[in-house]
Amino acid sequence: MVEVVLNAMNIETNRSTARYSRREQWQRVAWWLATPLFRWSPRPLFAWRRLLLRLFGARVGHAVNVYPSSRIYFPWNLVIGDWSAIGENADIYDLGPVTIGREVTISQNAHLCAGTHDFRNPTMPLLKIPIRVEDKAWIAADAFIGPGVTVGEGAVVGARAVVTRDVEPWAIMAGNPAVKIGHREMHQDVS
Repeated sequence: MVEVVLNAMNIETNRSTARYSRREQWQRVAWWLATPLFRWSPRPLFAWRRLLLRLFGARVGHAVNVYPSSRIYFPWNLVIGDWSAIGENADIYDLGPVTIGREVTISQNAHLCAGTHDFRNPTMPLLKIPIRVEDKAWIAADAFIGPGVTVGEGAVVGARAVVTRDVEPWAIMAGNPAVKIGHREMHQDVS
């Protein structure tokens, strides 16, 4: 007879583990205090929100539109390229680095989750795993992008899709779990 031994979750050890440096803890407090200046700013004040994000360490490109109801947890872990947008109520859970390319749209209620826990370890340590969304990609409404995922250039992640693996460039993804349903044509920019 084979005996299976399961490791019990060790909540006490999990809660007592330091997940953030002292500097990160102070940054979190400062950002929490500044968040009302971001969230309560009038919708058209994109330049103001870009400035606030930059003051807290985000690398924000030219003409980026970040809406006031979006949630960015750690601005110092965010890079966003020129002409990109983060829509209403989008969740950028950037425990790990989140890099968003040029001309990217993160639609309303989308969730980019760059953090998880190692459930195989009884202490459930926090993992801060990067996400990358390459140029010209579109993350549609309510889509979820999981830790460690790269969304390739020009790809479309459809509404409410759940992406847990890399997406190839110019692919169209849909479903839960997301599967490729088509290929987007690459167009040259018209100048």
